[in-house]
Parts: sequence; structure tokens; C-alpha cells
Amino acid sequence: MGKHTKTGALLVVALASSGIALGSDGNKRHHNRPYEDREWKSESRDGPCEVKREQKGRDSLLEVKCKDGIGARWRGEWKEEYRDGRCVVKVDAKRDEYKEEVKCN
Repeated sequence: MGKHTKTGALLVVALASSGIALGSDGNKRHHNRPYEDREWKSESRDGPCEVKREQKGRDSLLEVKCKDGIGARWRGEWKEEYRDGRCVVKVDAKRDEYKEEVKCN
């Protein structure tokens, strides 16, 4: 067996064993739990801006508010609505506020 063949074989064994270890965490409830049960909220700051995130099932909301537009990572004002698979995405951007809402069926 050549040097590269041994290295490749060791890599395959390492990847396979890590997959086995990750797959057998013993927490079967997590894997069987429906996605729709997940719900969380968070509030944080990104520089001078307030960031709020919410998720309930597949629906989510992101709100970023920057006083007087200082620190905003977007420019301009616009509204947009589009489909992303089974979800409808609505974006509403203003000078000092950005809101993105995702609603899925």
C-alpha cells in the first residue's frame, strides 16, 4: 500500500466513524419532533441598531431598527414580496427600519 492510499483509507475510516458518532447521539425525540413545534425570540444589538428575531414553526420575522438610519446596512426605501418555495417573503425597508417576514404554509 502506498503512502497516499493509507492516508485516503484513514480519512475514509475517520469520516465514517465520525458520522456514526454524530448519528447515534441517543436523543431520538429531537429527530422525531415536528419542525412546527419550534418557537423562539431574541433581541440583540448590532452596533447602534436594535435587532429582533422571532420564529414560530417555519414562519419567521426579522426587524432591525436604527435610530435616524445610523448604522443601517441597507440603503433606500422599498417594499418587496416574493415566493421562496412554499413560503411568502415580505420585505419592507425604510431609512431607519428593515423588516423581513416569512410565512410558510
